[in-house]
Amino acid sequence: MEQKIIYTGGAGEIIEKKSRFIATVEPVHSEEEALAFIAGLKKKYWNASHNCSAFVVGANQELQRCSDDGEPQGTAGRPMLDVLLGEDIHDAAVVVTRYFGGTLLGTGGLVRAYSKAVHEGLAHCAVAEKVTGSRLTIRTDYNGIGRLQYLLGQRDIPIVDSVYSDAVETVVLVQEDGAAELLEAVTEATNGRAQCREEKGVQFAFVGKKVILF
Repeated sequence: MEQKIIYTGGAGEIIEKKSRFIATVEPVHSEEEALAFIAGLKKKYWNASHNCSAFVVGANQELQRCSDDGEPQGTAGRPMLDVLLGEDIHDAAVVVTRYFGGTLLGTGGLVRAYSKAVHEGLAHCAVAEKVTGSRLTIRTDYNGIGRLQYLLGQRDIPIVDSVYSDAVETVVLVQEDGAAELLEAVTEATNGRAQCREEKGVQFAFVGKKVILF
């Protein structure tokens, strides 16, 4: 199962008819974290016209909340939440702070502005794909390490850790549907000399070449 998550939060800003919209996005893992984040932004931007918010929490996005914070009903919080859901973002909160510029935008204009602001905020975040898979610890002699590294390189599987002693232990992370094939390939490449240990149900994500374990 894959989940798109916010690895590092960020903020983006747009201007619509002289109104300033600042979208701040943050990873959260509970309703309490989300509410604390929203309260912090309201305190930071205490003099703003509105601090509208939305958040989604849970593997299936089961917890969803949003607030218009004084804007006409349905013109801010719900469109913001729809962007998070439409982008399939999990475990994240967003606050859009508005400084009124003196020109009314109308309901359609507000919906577009708040939606656009969230997209801008997300564009300034590091987004990662969180997946469930296996951690494989592969132990081989020094004669087999070159073949193993070549095999992993062919499949673009990064090495998470390596321990060198009387033999070499290499740790890699693979998605659920790739573990069996890799184990078979390792056995063939090392003529059955490699010893493999598999830990299933591991959650991880790659941000560039960096591996994050959960």
